[in-house]
Amino acid sequence: MAIDTLLLLLLLAAVVILIMRQMRAKSGTGDAEALAELRGQLATLATQSGALQQTVASAMQESEGRLGTRLEQSLRDQGERTNRSLTGMAEKLAVIEKANEHISALSGQVTDLQNILSNKQARGSFGEVQLENLVRDALPDSAYSFQHTLGNGRRVDCFIEMPSPPGSICIDSKFPLESYRALAAAADEAARTAARRAMESDVKKHIGDIAERYIIPGETAGSAIMFLPSEAVHAEINLQLPKLVEESRRKRVYMAGPDNLMLLLHTVRAILRDARMHEAAGKIQAEVDTMMQDVGRLDERVRKLASHFGQVEKDIDDIQTSTRKITSRGNRITQIDVGEEEASRPGLPVEPD
Repeated sequence: MAIDTLLLLLLLAAVVILIMRQMRAKSGTGDAEALAELRGQLATLATQSGALQQTVASAMQESEGRLGTRLEQSLRDQGERTNRSLTGMAEKLAVIEKANEHISALSGQVTDLQNILSNKQARGSFGEVQLENLVRDALPDSAYSFQHTLGNGRRVDCFIEMPSPPGSICIDSKFPLESYRALAAAADEAARTAARRAMESDVKKHIGDIAERYIIPGETAGSAIMFLPSEAVHAEINLQLPKLVEESRRKRVYMAGPDNLMLLLHTVRAILRDARMHEAAGKIQAEVDTMMQDVGRLDERVRKLASHFGQVEKDIDDIQTSTRKITSRGNRITQIDVGEEEASRPGLPVEPD
């Protein structure tokens, strides 16, 4: 507002100077006329200045109103955006907190798993539990047994009962994790070669033990399965130790990871289903044979019964013939008039039966 007043004063001063210059330029006019003209111009200028001040004041009030409205709306919008940002941040913090809880729980589970895998006995139990879960998911309860004792006194992790051929199959779980970790952590080629040889030695011993303990002629199939609970270990053996794979095939001990074992179990389930269907078909055929024998005996008895019915029908016809003869003779007898003349007559002839 002060700036507008200053501008107005400067404008008035410029007008006054201009008027004075005009007055000096008019040398032929009198002082009275010049003074009157000056007063008129000053009055006009004052009127215009008042109108200008009112216009400026109105413009300033309107500008202040619009500015206040825009400022209020801007503050309101900024507050809403701030609230939305804070709400979104709170939600994200809640999600992050929940994720941290899951990560903490997962870290604890990983630690527990590492503790399990670091102990040989616990690691063996881990493999057996995984084997049991796979078998239970794929086969009916009547097709398998766990920790089954064989005829040689050995106890196998899983014994799958199948018809011959091929016969029942033994599955034993082995987990050569230590040698695999040594192979994975090898820093140079020499260390990798040494770790690979150690792993080959461990797995080869497992293959020999399974072939010796769990392949029994007349009791089991001619092959057995070594279950490796880790797909990484199974893949490493197949990729890096091809001679060991050939050795296992020669001894008819086949290695299987979780995925391969599941495929094998589904094949076993199909074989068991076919065997049950074949057995059921045999029972049905035996029952049909027995039924046909019963039908033959029934047919013979029906023929005998028909023969009896024929004989009975013949006997009934004979009885009816005799009945008719007896009735006829009775009728003739009742028609005889007994008298002297009739008494002298000879007896009536007898009809043959």
